[in-house]
Amino acid sequence: MSCLDCSQCSTDPCATEMLKIAEAEGIGTAWSRAAAQEPQCGFGTTGLCCRICMKGPCRIDPFGNGPQYGICGADRDTIVARHMVRMMASGAAAHSEHGRHIALALLHLSKGELKDYEIRDVEKLHAIAARHKVAVEGRELSEIVRDLADLTLWDFQNQDYSAPVNWLAASLPAPRLEKLGKLGLLPHNIDASVAQSMSRTHLGCDADPTNLILGGLRVALADLDGEMLATELSDALFGTPTPTVTRANLGVIKRDAINIAVNGHNPLLSEIICDIAADMEDEAKAVGATGFNVIGVCCTGNEVMVRRGIPLATNYLSQELPILTGALDAMILDVQCIMPSLPRVAECFHTQIITTDKQNKIAGATHVDFEEHHASENAKEILKLALSAYKRRDPKRINIPNLQNEAIVGFSTEAIVAALGKVNAEDPLAPLVDNIVAGNIQGAVLFAGCNNTKTQQDSAYLELAKALAARDILVLATGCAAGAYAKAGLMTQEATNTYAGPGLKAVLTAVGEAAGLGGPLPLVLHMGSCVDNSRAVSLATALANKLGKDISDLPIVASAPEAMTEKAVVIGTWAVTLGLPTHLGTMPPVAGSQVVADLLTTTAKELVGGYMMVETDPALAGEKIFAAIQERRAGLGLPTATWGPKAPASGLARM
Repeated sequence: MSCLDCSQCSTDPCATEMLKIAEAEGIGTAWSRAAAQEPQCGFGTTGLCCRICMKGPCRIDPFGNGPQYGICGADRDTIVARHMVRMMASGAAAHSEHGRHIALALLHLSKGELKDYEIRDVEKLHAIAARHKVAVEGRELSEIVRDLADLTLWDFQNQDYSAPVNWLAASLPAPRLEKLGKLGLLPHNIDASVAQSMSRTHLGCDADPTNLILGGLRVALADLDGEMLATELSDALFGTPTPTVTRANLGVIKRDAINIAVNGHNPLLSEIICDIAADMEDEAKAVGATGFNVIGVCCTGNEVMVRRGIPLATNYLSQELPILTGALDAMILDVQCIMPSLPRVAECFHTQIITTDKQNKIAGATHVDFEEHHASENAKEILKLALSAYKRRDPKRINIPNLQNEAIVGFSTEAIVAALGKVNAEDPLAPLVDNIVAGNIQGAVLFAGCNNTKTQQDSAYLELAKALAARDILVLATGCAAGAYAKAGLMTQEATNTYAGPGLKAVLTAVGEAAGLGGPLPLVLHMGSCVDNSRAVSLATALANKLGKDISDLPIVASAPEAMTEKAVVIGTWAVTLGLPTHLGTMPPVAGSQVVADLLTTTAKELVGGYMMVETDPALAGEKIFAAIQERRAGLGLPTATWGPKAPASGLARM
């Protein structure tokens, strides 16, 4: 394994400490494997390599000196467009499969078949029912749950092309629905959208890059539908997040406890693990531990963090590193963003790696089939494996970094509106709107996406958030972006006082104090896991409806500074389709086609109002995001600002 400069791998001191251990002991990590891949294939990086059929792989010479067509005759624009659409379809399949799992659990619950689950937020369930025009008055809860499960599953089954999926139709502003409908972009069926995307990109099918990308926009909206239903139904099932104080980074691992990490994206298992771990405390103490210590990794970690206050150990790219502490007894895996390397790293320690989904197994891991009908029994079996692993610990190898930061998390759309309601109970959104108009808040940015070894871990997130907050931009975050901010201590009141511009600081302080926090809201508002990007859409929709505008009119930008997965590609695409300027800090594989690049930037802006802007330099990205917000402010007739030192605020509006 090649020697790494660990300080250049991550901005997280815990990560660099663990990477030094890995380097010293010859244990491979994502960073060392990335170094071994250099130099990466330039054809693949630019999207000019095609492997759709077995005549290839074919590649296009980006400089025009070599082949300009694949064996079938596909040119660079067709090859790049097909590749991008396939990435979008895969991302949509991942998110929507998560949502299907939740919807099916609700269906089984409505029939009385799941003894370990219940509707924990009846008020949220009733709100969902009202939005979908499902009757509530005088009905049993199980009947309401059944109707919602049926209409949700219809989004995977409907064969009427003229009827858009239920969740989008019930959730987006009327002007946006009208625009998307006229363009033929509203999907009628999630599964059909994914299947059609794969079909049209097969050899001998769609070869028009414009038509292909329009199909990509459609499957991206199917992804958003899957995210919406997953988030909303999970809230009804497990509880809608409210502000809670917890902690983040590897220091949350405890030397004297049985440490179990939940990793992946689906809360159906992790919620039960938390319940059963509390019930099995005596068994943990019987083997000499103080109890079970459940910690989170990646988006499953975010799910239990925002609902239960479970501490977060780390985000995607550093998911191998908790094992290197020598004190992690088990890592429980469900689906998505899970590294196949985990069992190999665990071979060097006592840690038990446990897969739980029959469609997501890893060679070398122990598999326990998780089924909701036997959830508590499955959880007990898993926790007993962790108990057994704890007995095999080597105390001499324990090395837990002494760093963890406080994090105030749990800012669902409902929680944000409730906090604003403490300022103005009759019109909760008024304080936000009025302060945007006054310029105390210039706009908002949603940070989403992953980590990528092409970027120093978390660095772009941190630099951008600090720079934009200093210029009075409200910062929201989900997924691994949220994990970056939690680990670094930016989800605290102290961070608001340190980094927020005067206008933003005044607003966050007024709202936080009114909400009973005894100080400001945190600098970055944690909205949940990566499927919970839909919460930001809900908030934007509420603002658009209040103003009688479309989402594309609002001073809101999406940003994925370390984009990495196919899910990130499809999230960015639906953000564009909703009308949002969308920043990517990683170059997607489109550089080989100017036609596709133009479609996602200039043409998209003309067609749907949103557009992609790629900028790998965080300093320049901050300026571009700020400029995009100012463009939207100007379009609304609001006063604009320039990038530079922030002038003192003129005073709060209606606070």
